[in-house]
Amino acid sequence: MNIPAASATTQVAPAALESRTRDRILQVISERGPITAATLALDLGLTAPAVRRHLENLEDAGLIAAHEVASSVRGRGRPARSFVLSDAGHQGLESDYDHLATEALRFISQESGEGAVRRFAESRVAELEGRYAAELAAAGTGTAARVDALVGALTRDGFAASARPVGEPGSTSPFTGIQLCQGHCPVQHAAREFPQFCDAETDAFSRLLGVHVQRLATLAHGDHVCTTFVPTSTGIPTSTVAGASAAPSTTPTSVTTTPVTTTAVSPTEGSTR
Repeated sequence: MNIPAASATTQVAPAALESRTRDRILQVISERGPITAATLALDLGLTAPAVRRHLENLEDAGLIAAHEVASSVRGRGRPARSFVLSDAGHQGLESDYDHLATEALRFISQESGEGAVRRFAESRVAELEGRYAAELAAAGTGTAARVDALVGALTRDGFAASARPVGEPGSTSPFTGIQLCQGHCPVQHAAREFPQFCDAETDAFSRLLGVHVQRLATLAHGDHVCTTFVPTSTGIPTSTVAGASAAPSTTPTSVTTTPVTTTAVSPTEGSTR
């Protein structure tokens, strides 16, 4: 009996499926890292062996990095490992437009000075702030509700945002609040060289949320996620919230905050909404 040879389409299909699965895993790690293989398998509906195989390939390719999950409970066996994107993994999500944008910003800086770059960054963030203000205003005056609305808006714009509470609920400690994380940054490549984008975004978050937030870590500086601490130990003044719903100025005022130690709010901890 003659068995028909596999067609080119049949041969290529498994490779395409494998590639799409790796891309999905890479995207989830970008959005939710650090994340374990078990959680990835559960979220993506894949078997644990299949996920581990893809993780090994991604790790061998230098696109992800593994970390042991910190646990206060000692048990037998090897500690579970969690995964985050490496620098190469983040760069793999970037496009040629990122490089073109950076070249344009260098030209602006050389021709008109760093002040021009700062004004451009503020103008760009002001556009986002204007769109987000109405959504946060509709969420009310509660900090948690406004952060949740901000997470939704950021995720819709490609920042892969998430948030989780930190500290003791109801505590008046300055370390009690919400950790806002962004697993992806559309302007990460440019922000590595021009931190004005990170500064402008942080100031906008403060205005939108009505509290002085503090940026603890950034993708642009080599961290696996952008982490912003939002204090909840103090209420949001009604006047501040009303002001945030208006169209923002393109020249925001700098925010001065008291440094928050990363021992209380670690930028390397996992972030799941």
